[in-house]
Amino acid sequence: MIEPEEDFPDYSKDDDSAGLLEMCVPMEHGGLRLDQALVKLLPEYSRSRLQDWIEQGLVTVNGKAGSIKQKVWGGENICVTPQIHPSEQPYRAEDIPLEIVYEDDAILVINKPVGLVVHPGSGNWEGTLLNALLHHAPELANVPRAGIVHRLDKDTSGLMVVAKTLVAQTALVRQMQARSVKREYLALVWGELDYDNTINIPIGRHPSQRTRMAAIENGKEAITHYSVEANFPSCTLVRCRLETGRTHQIRVHMTYIGHPLVGDAVYQKGGQKCIPALRELLNGFPRQALHATRLALEHPVTGERMEWEVPLPEDMEQLLDQIDEASHGIA
Repeated sequence: MIEPEEDFPDYSKDDDSAGLLEMCVPMEHGGLRLDQALVKLLPEYSRSRLQDWIEQGLVTVNGKAGSIKQKVWGGENICVTPQIHPSEQPYRAEDIPLEIVYEDDAILVINKPVGLVVHPGSGNWEGTLLNALLHHAPELANVPRAGIVHRLDKDTSGLMVVAKTLVAQTALVRQMQARSVKREYLALVWGELDYDNTINIPIGRHPSQRTRMAAIENGKEAITHYSVEANFPSCTLVRCRLETGRTHQIRVHMTYIGHPLVGDAVYQKGGQKCIPALRELLNGFPRQALHATRLALEHPVTGERMEWEVPLPEDMEQLLDQIDEASHGIA
C-alpha cells in the first residue's frame, strides 16, 4: 500500500552505451563456458548481465551468436554489444490520461485506474503512472521518483498524492512516517462479517514465496482498522483505515482473519464458501476488489488540512449491483 520506497534510478541519466567490445579469448581461459570467460574478460559487468546479453543475441563468437553454456577453447574472436538495462535508462514521458482530482504548485492528487502500474519495474518499463506524470508535469524529472511518495498495487484503484517539488515530497514522506496521512479503502471480502475490529499483526516478506507478503511474527508493525459498510450473502463490503502502510497490508490482514478479498488471486487460498447464486459472479471478478476511496493530509506548504474522496470504480459498482440483484429472494 503506502510506504516510502527505496531509492529509484536517476531520471536524468544519459542513455549512452559502451559501444561494441571486441576481444580474443586467451588460451588460459580455454575450457570455460562462454559466460565464465566473459566474467574474466569483462569484470566491470556482472555475470547476470553478461548472461542476459548472451541470451539477447548481443554476444557473438567468431561471428555467430553465442550461448551461455558453449565452451571456448582460446583464440576465438568475441564481440559484445553492451545494452543499458531499462532500469538505468531515463524514464520517458508518455501521454497517458490521468484523472486529476486536485492540483496546485506543490501537490497533485489523482484517482488511479485499475491496471495502471505506478512505477516502472521488471516487465513494466513503460506505460506507468511515472511515465504519465513526466508528461503531465515535465518538472517532475527533477524530483526523486517523479514525486511519487507511495504506491497502489496495479489492480487497486483510487487516490494517490504526488509531490511536485522536493520540499513537498520531503514533507509528505514525514507525514506518512508520523502517520498523519489518513487513508481509507473499500474492500469486498469473502464471508459475512457483522462487527468492526482492528487487526494488529506484523507483516513481512513471505519466508519461501518472495513475491508475496505474509503475517509473520518478526515482520514490521501493521495496523488496519475495518468497519462493515454493507452485508451481502457470502461477502461483505468493508471500509479499511490504515495506520501503517505495509505492502499488500489490507490483502494480507483480511486473509489472515479468514476473509480474503474477492478476486485476489495471490492471497485467496482455494475455493471460498459461497451460495450457488453468487459463486460464478464472485469467482469471476478479475482483480482484487479494493479501492482507495479517501485521502486526508496536511498541505506540505500551507499546512491546511485537506481531504478528498472518490466513489467506487465502475467495475466494483457493477459487481455490487449484480450481487444485490442476485441476492433478492435469498432467505
